[in-house]
Amino acid sequence: MKQIIMSGMRPTGKLHLGHYLGVIQNWVQLQDQYECYFEVADWHALTTKYDQTKDLKQDVKDVVIDWLASGIDPEKSTIYVQSLVPETAELNIYLGMITPQAWVEKDPTLKDMARILRSKDSNAQQINYGLLGYPVLMSADILTFNAHAVPVGVDQVAHIEITRDIAKRFNHLYNTDFFNEAKPILNHCSLICGLDGQKMGKSFHNDIKISDTEEVTSKKIMSAITDKSRLRKDDPGHPEDCEVAFKYWKIFADEETVKNVECECKAGKRGCADCKRQLGACINEKLKEIREKRRYYEANPQEVDRIIAEGSQKARIKAQEVLSEVKNIIGMY
Repeated sequence: MKQIIMSGMRPTGKLHLGHYLGVIQNWVQLQDQYECYFEVADWHALTTKYDQTKDLKQDVKDVVIDWLASGIDPEKSTIYVQSLVPETAELNIYLGMITPQAWVEKDPTLKDMARILRSKDSNAQQINYGLLGYPVLMSADILTFNAHAVPVGVDQVAHIEITRDIAKRFNHLYNTDFFNEAKPILNHCSLICGLDGQKMGKSFHNDIKISDTEEVTSKKIMSAITDKSRLRKDDPGHPEDCEVAFKYWKIFADEETVKNVECECKAGKRGCADCKRQLGACINEKLKEIREKRRYYEANPQEVDRIIAEGSQKARIKAQEVLSEVKNIIGMY
C-alpha cells in the first residue's frame, strides 16, 4: 500500500504562480507515488478572515479549479473541503486536550498568522481563540488521515514539528504506536518573487495569477523590476542584478534561451522593454494548457461541485476509520 501524504491551502483567493511553482507542481509529481489528501482549509481561513466570508464559497471553488487546471487529478488524489470532514473537528478536540499551552504559543505557524492579523488590525492586541488553536487544528488535519509525510518547503519544516510532538505525546500517554510521526517531504521546486522583487502575494498586488488572461499577464510583466543601473537601451546590462525579469527567464525558459537572453543583455543588444515583452509571451505559452483547462472548469461548475462532494465523502471514510480508533484508544464511548 502507498504511504499517505496530506497537505492543503487556505482559500483566500485565486492562486498565483508562487503557489503553482512552490507547491502545486510538487503535488502533481507526488500523486503518482503516494495516497494523497489535498485540503481546501476553509476553517483555517476563518482564523484571520472571520469577518470576510462573503466570497468564501467561491474562493473554495477557485482553489479547486486552479488545482485541477494545474494537474491535480481527482482520480489519483482526494480533493476535499476541510469543513465537509467534521471528523477533523472532533479529533481536534481530543488533541487539544493533550497539547501543552507552551507548544501552541511557540509554534511558528501561529506567530505568522498572528502577525498577519495584527498587520490588518492595529487594535488586535489579543488574537482570537480560533487562531490560538490553529497549530492543533493543523495537526488534526494531518493526523485525521494518519499521514506519513507532509510536503513542505525548507522554510516550513518547523511548522509540522508540533504535529510530530502531538502524535508522539498521544502515543506515549495512551501506550500505543497508532499515530505516525509525519515527516517532511522537502519541496525543491523553483521559488518565484513578486513583480516588485518582494515575496509574491495577492495582498501585495505583485502577483501573476494562474487565472490571469494573456493580456493581463503581459501587462503585469511590463511592470517587473529589471536592472536599475541601465539608463539607455544599448547600455550593457547586468542579468545577475536584474531583480525580477531575468529570474523569471531562468524559471520559464529553456537553458539555451536563458543563455541567449543573458548574452544579449550583457552586450547591450536587448532592451528591458523588449525583453519583458518576450518574457510575457514565454510565460503565456507555458501557462496556455493550464489556462485552457481552467476555462473548461469555470464553464462547468457542476463538475467542480461533484469533485468536491465525492472527494470530501472519500476523505470522510478514511477520517472515520482513524477517529474510531482514536476514540477506542482513549476509551471514549
